[in-house]
Amino acid sequence: MLYINGEWAPSRSAREFESRDPASGAVLGQVADAGREDVAAAIAAAEQAFPAWAKRTAYERSAILYRAWELMLERKEELAQLMTREQGKPIRMARTEVGYAADFVLWFAEEAKRVYGETIPSSRADQRFHVLRQPVGVAAAITPWNYPISMLTRKIAPALAAGCTIVVKPAEQTPLCAVETFKVFADAGVPAGVINLVSSSDPEPIGDELLSNPAVRKITFTGSTEIGKFIAGRAAEQMKRVSMELGGHAPFIVFPDADPVRAAKGAAAVKFLNTGQACISPNRIFVHRSIAETFLATLRERVAKLKTGHGLADGISVGPLIDEQALTKMQRQVDDAVSHGADVLVGGEQLKGGAYEGGYFWAPTVISGVTPEMLIYREETFGPIAPVIIFDDEEEVIRMANDTTYGLASYIYTNDLSRAYRVAEALDFGMIGINDINPTSAAVPFGGVKESGLGREGAREGLSEYLNSKVLGIAL
Repeated sequence: MLYINGEWAPSRSAREFESRDPASGAVLGQVADAGREDVAAAIAAAEQAFPAWAKRTAYERSAILYRAWELMLERKEELAQLMTREQGKPIRMARTEVGYAADFVLWFAEEAKRVYGETIPSSRADQRFHVLRQPVGVAAAITPWNYPISMLTRKIAPALAAGCTIVVKPAEQTPLCAVETFKVFADAGVPAGVINLVSSSDPEPIGDELLSNPAVRKITFTGSTEIGKFIAGRAAEQMKRVSMELGGHAPFIVFPDADPVRAAKGAAAVKFLNTGQACISPNRIFVHRSIAETFLATLRERVAKLKTGHGLADGISVGPLIDEQALTKMQRQVDDAVSHGADVLVGGEQLKGGAYEGGYFWAPTVISGVTPEMLIYREETFGPIAPVIIFDDEEEVIRMANDTTYGLASYIYTNDLSRAYRVAEALDFGMIGINDINPTSAAVPFGGVKESGLGREGAREGLSEYLNSKVLGIAL
């Protein structure tokens, strides 16, 4: 069902599409397949609802978000179970994501009451300047499948807190997660037209309407750099506000003074999180030659113990990839690396038959001897393959780490405080974990530089993305 103007309804064409379990291929349900007319109706509903929602007090908007936070936590297990079936991540990780999604709702429930203006002194005695912060208007959000609930709340919550209305197009792979998330907001008392959901199996006409409709004043997108560039270019035709969280190619640097065992355990934990299908996942693991042997031995041991399978089964730590195309990419990267001299230490193949039948499973993989001419060195993997590169000095590894068009997350392991600051300041990335594999929170800005995006989500900056500044110059 679509959710437009406060009502659940089929698409105007009555078309539907299937949602499937990537671990088995089983059909989970049928979802309304929106067309361009449905999206236009959703935008019109959001436009009509905007003036009244924008005029609500910050405390009123905050109260509704608080209620949504409470409901999301009450339904945590139900949401997590659905996420594991539809997206594939192990149930423990799905529960963590629902908690993370709720964190954004709580954070912006609080930040809704902190949209502050400003008074600026004038050079004239008879003049006063005041700055107001006002909602941009109707926002459109396009969300990904890899974090199918938290990426919704990270966009919906700040939009609502700022006083915007929103139309959301979720990933076609995870529409059921979006439906259940919208039920949380609807049951929390969000007024009709303020939030609208348009699921579709064909994103092109949906995106075209969102980008060409002049009522939409803000586009927020999480996904590939290629699609993000296209959306930003189209949005520029009407000077729509944009925020983009795009691809990553994170370096994970282990210096000679670091504990190689601790670093290897950290690398294994973050690399295979969500089957490696995370934009902040380490894609290039740089290890100093002097500790490489110990690091590789530990990493190999840890990865070999990872249990792959359906996320609802006991003890599973790595789930399926999202689709056949992802499997093809893993095979291509491994074959290319081996053909250029790399060694596969663990894994390196698709898992088939038995419990893996019908699913998109790839064995957790470690590759050593990776060099710059290999495809995996340049191309975002988005899967469970850990490529290890040996380096000899600090300047060399900084140069290699920055040798990418991406600039989202990066990681440093060192016990030298001076080096930690020096290298962090030299890396061209928006987020840096120093002896830390999770440099994220609803309270801190999330986003990258270069071709990894524009703007920030979360934190105070995440609210500012949905606000315009208006100057009042008053002559006395």
